[in-house]
Amino acid sequence: MDRLDELAVLVAVLDAGGLAAAGRRLRRSPAAVTRSLAGLEARLGTRLIERTTRRLAPTEAGRRLADQARRVLADYEAAVSPEPGDGQLRGRLAITAPLVFGRRHVTPVVTSFLDLHPGLGIDLRLNDRNLDMIEEGLDVAVRIGPLADSSLLVRKVGEVRRITVAAPDYLARHGVPTLPAELPERQVVLILTRPELEDWRFRAPGGGEEVVRLTPRLTISDIDAGLAAVRAGHGLTRALSYQVADDIAAGRLVRILRAFEPAPLPVQLVAPTGRLMPAKVRAFLDHAAAELGRLAVLQPDAP
Repeated sequence: MDRLDELAVLVAVLDAGGLAAAGRRLRRSPAAVTRSLAGLEARLGTRLIERTTRRLAPTEAGRRLADQARRVLADYEAAVSPEPGDGQLRGRLAITAPLVFGRRHVTPVVTSFLDLHPGLGIDLRLNDRNLDMIEEGLDVAVRIGPLADSSLLVRKVGEVRRITVAAPDYLARHGVPTLPAELPERQVVLILTRPELEDWRFRAPGGGEEVVRLTPRLTISDIDAGLAAVRAGHGLTRALSYQVADDIAAGRLVRILRAFEPAPLPVQLVAPTGRLMPAKVRAFLDHAAAELGRLAVLQPDAP
């Protein structure tokens, strides 16, 4: 087996945290990954990874070799890639983003980047579930909200808010609520794009948090269908600001309870690591940060 390939397998196993996850990242079977790792250990005459029933952990020798392997692999990538700045990036990028945000705002960024770099290909995966970047072999992700993984390289490009909206017709018939505590008595369209409790959190006067437990009349698992019901006057809902910015600007929806909105959520570009980053990933991060940073819907007071 190619020696560089052996090193790539070792790094993938350690980064992914498992043989099966490394196999998915490398598009190989777990058995093939196991054979490669065992062959490398046999050739070096030392154990590189301790295997238990619950997890894998590098030995001291494995940790040293992995650090060296990352440098060697990065040097190889640089050697076979075009010189930076010549505009001829090649290969493929795997990118993920939330469904609606990706459809409206990330797809134009991706297509404009492809126009600049005809030698590149991009796999764009739109999903409201946060895909595991290592297991899925992702190069870049757009994340909305706080991040659980502190090891990621992060570039903030803006903010969005959770805002409460209703159609003018609904508010004319039922009145405009002035306090979050009034919401349980109102018709609520609950849009659940991911599992969560049927409650909304608001900023309480003087600080702190107010939790409002809901009994929604209508629950919908799709944002577009939910907003259609709200525009038709079937109740009020909560959405992220970028999802309803056009409706608010056009007067189809009205933003209510603004003084009680919780703190804004960051919109961030993330990558698995900042060290030894391929030129194509860094180029996309720079391009996406510039393009997304211009969006009015990501400014603190939007929409």
